[in-house]
Amino acid sequence: MNLLICVGALAFLMFVAYRGFSVILFAPVAALGAVLLTDPAAVPVIYSGLFMDKMVGFVKLYFPLFLLGAVFGKVIELSGFSRSIVSAMIRILGPSQAILAIVLVGAVLTYGGVSLFVVVFAVYPFGAELFRQVGIPKRLLPAAIALGAFSFTMDTLPGTPQIQNIIPTTFFKTTAYAAPILGFIGTAFILVVGIGYLEFRRRQAARAGESYGTGHTNEPPASEEGSTVHPLVAILPLIVVGVGNLILGRLIPDFYGPTAAATLTQGGATVSLATPSVTAIWAVAGALLLGILTVFLFSFRQVAAKFADGSKSAVSGALLAGLNTASEYGFGAVIAALPGFLAIKAALMAIPNPLVNEAISITTLAGITGSASGGLSIALAAMSDQFIASAHAAGIPLEVMHRVAAMASGGMDTLPHNGAVITLLAVCGLTHRQSYGDIFAITLVKTAAVFFVIGVYLLTGLV
Repeated sequence: MNLLICVGALAFLMFVAYRGFSVILFAPVAALGAVLLTDPAAVPVIYSGLFMDKMVGFVKLYFPLFLLGAVFGKVIELSGFSRSIVSAMIRILGPSQAILAIVLVGAVLTYGGVSLFVVVFAVYPFGAELFRQVGIPKRLLPAAIALGAFSFTMDTLPGTPQIQNIIPTTFFKTTAYAAPILGFIGTAFILVVGIGYLEFRRRQAARAGESYGTGHTNEPPASEEGSTVHPLVAILPLIVVGVGNLILGRLIPDFYGPTAAATLTQGGATVSLATPSVTAIWAVAGALLLGILTVFLFSFRQVAAKFADGSKSAVSGALLAGLNTASEYGFGAVIAALPGFLAIKAALMAIPNPLVNEAISITTLAGITGSASGGLSIALAAMSDQFIASAHAAGIPLEVMHRVAAMASGGMDTLPHNGAVITLLAVCGLTHRQSYGDIFAITLVKTAAVFFVIGVYLLTGLV
């Protein structure tokens, strides 16, 4: 019965998300419904002490990134930089490679350390314009962004600074560059198969006479004039964000030390934070500010004239996207506390092969919680000792365990209730019904890549 309650809450939330209902409303309904069936007296306690605590904690940490990411994407749009980048991409790759262009831009940003949520805001304006110019259905845009930002540069490519590639280092005592050969092989698999699938869908739509479409919401305004901004200037803010994130990520710990503290008045209370817990967030926020200032530096008149209205829409988008994801985070925390969730973890631990056990366990938990980092953290916290013991017994290097764990976290995490998916669709102004099928296809490609990499290792021993 406990297991059915857990699975039922997940199925209900996926259903309402797919039907277009607000996750901000229904995430607590699904979570507390499960608690009600488990222990009715615990509902108000769990709501205030767990769901809201996790939800507000997420907003406290990450809302500045949603806000600055939305503003960054908006000024990129208002300045005309997006049109310049689109034109340059068309000239370099040709109109037939529009999907590849979007994937590569997203990949460069995420591999440079920009949060995948921020990448959605930054890539969408010129992605929409590129698809509009070359006549590709807009419904394919979320899948293209997902392939570039949510897949191989999130957890597969060696050295990626995304959190999904960092979490395993704590448990396996490895580095972000663990199992580089397998990482590159997995990257090639995801990129080739993913691009192949999206190009197949593009050709299929073209044969049916389908173009970009009309009547879309949250649509960047079309421009009848070509951009006068040089492409190297237009791409500079993106480079500033990527490089700024890397530099600030190194400077902040050196400047503040292990604890960041401040006292505003003599004899007043001291506010202190553990620097490692906020370094990545501060680095990305600072880099986004630098990117926004760079746009203003090179295109002040164009942006300033429209910034009042543009910033309002950016803030609205950031609020919606941030609260959607925060509600999902609270839901995952409640589900992880249910007795049925413990039964699921126990069943997963019975799978014999260490690599297959790890992959299935992590991708299952990530799917249930709707979070790659959440599922990965829960799985490794509960089962890392078993994974390590099994790996040693089978002679499997922990670097391989690291790479498989990271890749598996980004497998089935992108089910309909995933916060990043909801954010992506909200920013693109599309619904699950319009675009989720293609996002799920990318999810299947990513999941298959994990087992492809496991097979390569078992057959060749490459690390």
